Amino acid sequence: MNTIPDIPRLFTAIAEWWACLIFIGLVMHRMEKWKIGIACIGFLVVQATFLMVTKNVPLFFWIPCMAVAFLLMLLLVYCCCKITIIEAAYYAIQAFVIAEFCASIEWQVAQYFFAGRSIDSFCLQFLLLIIMYAGINTFIYWLLKNRLPKDGRMDLEKKDFFTAMIIGAAVFGVSNLSFITKNTPFSGQYSFEIANIRTLVDLAGIAMLYAHLVQCSQTKMRRELETIQNVLQNQYQQYKQSRESIDLINYKYHDLKHQIAVLRSEQDPEKRNAFLNQMEEEIKQYELQNKTGNHVLDTILTSKSLYCNKHGITLTSVADGSLLEFMDTMDICSIFGNALDNAIECELKIPDKEKRLIHLTVSQQKNFLMIRVENYFEGVLRQKEGSFATTKKEKQFHGYGIKSIRYTVNKYGGAIHIDAEKQWFDLKILIPLLEDR
Repeated sequence: MNTIPDIPRLFTAIAEWWACLIFIGLVMHRMEKWKIGIACIGFLVVQATFLMVTKNVPLFFWIPCMAVAFLLMLLLVYCCCKITIIEAAYYAIQAFVIAEFCASIEWQVAQYFFAGRSIDSFCLQFLLLIIMYAGINTFIYWLLKNRLPKDGRMDLEKKDFFTAMIIGAAVFGVSNLSFITKNTPFSGQYSFEIANIRTLVDLAGIAMLYAHLVQCSQTKMRRELETIQNVLQNQYQQYKQSRESIDLINYKYHDLKHQIAVLRSEQDPEKRNAFLNQMEEEIKQYELQNKTGNHVLDTILTSKSLYCNKHGITLTSVADGSLLEFMDTMDICSIFGNALDNAIECELKIPDKEKRLIHLTVSQQKNFLMIRVENYFEGVLRQKEGSFATTKKEKQFHGYGIKSIRYTVNKYGGAIHIDAEKQWFDLKILIPLLEDR
């Protein structure tokens, strides 16, 4: 009867290291690339040393040693990726099962082709290891590339994490059951039979964990889309409320103008005339000044202008609202409402009111609609992979304004670009102007 020797611990360490690299390559990094390179090399050395030192430990200590190996994988993923410890553990579970499968199938194939040959066949075995590990991990990397969020944040609920943990533990337990005891209905009796069980169970584990990851990703996307829709709906509700308020203000403004005209026609003392002049100046700010050619944009700008006047923010605009005729009312509310709200939120943090500046431009550049919102800011904005760090206390709500804008702009085949330099935050939106719209 042919027997398969145990997988070399060095091969297992390489499998675990390589599986971690899949997620490190897909998720936003916590530190510079050269530091990540040093961390990965150090992990490989530590992991290989640990596994080889514990090679001949009694069976009682085998499971604790594997738990330590898993914790080292978790530590590597957490140190290199800008994610929470729960998310790092979730990715480490995935990496651990992937590593078990790679090590198992590679060693099984190697023994099939090279068993019984001279010691020189080690070089061929190692070459086979590189080829198979590279092929399997590249395929899994490609499979996960469009499934994992770029920031790595899965927003896992406790039940999701525990489900993944149970799947990982069950896969590891069943795949290694035959190595612990053969006296169970689920254990193999022969060497290649045991290897087949381990490889197939690990493959099934990868499939189950992948399905679980897809489900979690879809749940996250669904929650995110609902949040974006709520943001969009709130901007539309703000627009309707502003429309009603501005109409009321305009009615009141015209009534007061007539009252002032009547009072002026009477012979009044100079003090009353001065009082009326002052009264007229105070209510002028409530006249609808924004006439861009689009009533929705007019309403939004007037509403935001009133708020800015109240809080010492200078809001200026040069806007051709007629260019927005092809856009849905709710979409206009989403883009301009969120963009101006973000700019206003930034300006409110600036102590010097003279520096609180926002400028809006809506114009046509060749066959594109260009929307540009610029605002002054102080301090340093840290940018990483297109996102900016937040100073909000409720970090879970960070970025949904921009995400809502991006979602809306994508509907029209457009794109957004953000710059933050020389103390100016610049949001640019380009949308193609199609003739058939």
